[in-house]
Amino acid sequence: MREKPLIVQTDGTVLLFVDSPVFKKVRGELSLFAELVKSPEYVHTYRITPISLWNAASMGVSLEFIEKTLLENSAYEVPEVVLRKIRTYIERYGKARLVKKGEKIHLLLEDPAISYLIFSDRKARGFIEDALSEKELIIKKYARGHLKLFLVKMGYPVEDWAGYSPGEPYHFTLKPSLKLRPYQVEAIEAFYAGGSERGGSGVVILPCGAGKTVVGIGVMEKLQTQTLVVVTSTVAARQWKDELLRWTDIPPQDIGEYSGERKEIKPITIATYNILVHRKNRGADFSHLDLFNRSNWGLIIYDEVHLLPAPVFKMTAEIQAKRRLGLSATLVREDGREDEIFALVGPKKYDVPWKSFEEKGWIARAVCFEVRVPMPLDLKIQYLKASRRRKFTIASTNPAKMDALVKILSHHRKDRVLVIGQFIDQLKKVAKLLNAPLITGTTPNSEREKLYEKFRRGEINLLVVSKVANFAINLPSANVAIEISGTFGSRQEEAQRLGRILRPKENSMAYFYAIVSRETVDEEYSAKRQIFLTEQGYNYTIINLEELDEKGTLSRLL
Repeated sequence: MREKPLIVQTDGTVLLFVDSPVFKKVRGELSLFAELVKSPEYVHTYRITPISLWNAASMGVSLEFIEKTLLENSAYEVPEVVLRKIRTYIERYGKARLVKKGEKIHLLLEDPAISYLIFSDRKARGFIEDALSEKELIIKKYARGHLKLFLVKMGYPVEDWAGYSPGEPYHFTLKPSLKLRPYQVEAIEAFYAGGSERGGSGVVILPCGAGKTVVGIGVMEKLQTQTLVVVTSTVAARQWKDELLRWTDIPPQDIGEYSGERKEIKPITIATYNILVHRKNRGADFSHLDLFNRSNWGLIIYDEVHLLPAPVFKMTAEIQAKRRLGLSATLVREDGREDEIFALVGPKKYDVPWKSFEEKGWIARAVCFEVRVPMPLDLKIQYLKASRRRKFTIASTNPAKMDALVKILSHHRKDRVLVIGQFIDQLKKVAKLLNAPLITGTTPNSEREKLYEKFRRGEINLLVVSKVANFAINLPSANVAIEISGTFGSRQEEAQRLGRILRPKENSMAYFYAIVSRETVDEEYSAKRQIFLTEQGYNYTIINLEELDEKGTLSRLL
């Protein structure tokens, strides 16, 4: 057993060994400033990056804390080159700062080398209106976001204290029935920062089911201004409206929906990402992206900010004078654009490990299983001859998964179950086999809402759903999720799917199953999908299909 569980390597990679009595403590500390890369059974691999360090700095994690965590828990000497890089990146946080003087925005620089970086780049030079000295530049108003993005990619994060336009006032109050939890109050205050220019932009990270929407509503109440909320789907937009009507005195006629079905602009407007990035053809302009400027918004809320589409990034760069709140369960992006969220929406303002919420009863206690099934011989032959992409499809839709699904369901007859998958033909077969309703992207919103409501009322206790169920579905009674196929190695998808069953439940556990084809790319991608949840403290128990046949195996684990 290792007393000191860390090995720090010269490239900034950190190995964390599970067989240590201080594993959980060190994992919690390490996750504040490093990102998990992979998590096999005995050793987890983390990477220290500039963005992970700057997000840590934005939340008040000190250089001393980071150095102490590494030095006190490393089994070997920490390479000096790593400590030097950490000091360099942490010390760069705050060396570039935007402030407002009169009507002008000034960039204040502690290091004149940053001026050299700007003026040596033709595009970046165009962002500058005037140079008062090598340490003070006046920037063009439109360039606020563009310059921040340029500098973060050059290794210099910008603290933006240039303030915000208040937007058109809109006054409302919270209903007395809304009792904010302590962490929700902390998250709201972390973003609001007393109304000063040090707040007003950034990201709040909370587990699914912990009330991110309520945090957004709490920020709206602090600011008392017209607000644009951007969400993942029409169903999510209507759930936001329901929550606003439930917890505030905002009248229904003041809440607009801007989606494929309706085009309403009201003091509180809820739009979908899809409508914002809609265009008639590939070469056409985005028809509705100007919604960001069509009203004098004082706050823009990006729900599920990790899904922000590229065109919305570009528009966000243009609206840096508006307060911006990102809400998410995870900042993981499979395209690696976390630095753009950092620069354009803002740094991380609040983040707490999921397990701490579970321990306090704010989200359901969850156990996770990976059920491995064999591939039939004829299918195995097809698999071996196929391209890698085709291999993924064959392994994901392995018919042996149906056997595992039926056996798992036999243990959850009284539970509320979601069967989630990626491939529509596979889901149709599952729905037919189980005689259960199926919801996909082609299911009309009215039909989806009826089925969700029946599930909530207990009229049906099993739904088969495609990836449309990954986000913003309010099904508090769901306590079992069975994933029969997923999107390659998407870490955020796995987190969101577990999140469907994490609403707190009285005297009820939550169970998450990932059914994968053994010794295939399906197993490989499943391991990648699990990384984020492993970082949050969840462990997957491995079960082979054959063990499900053994009397009492799953019952004993449950």
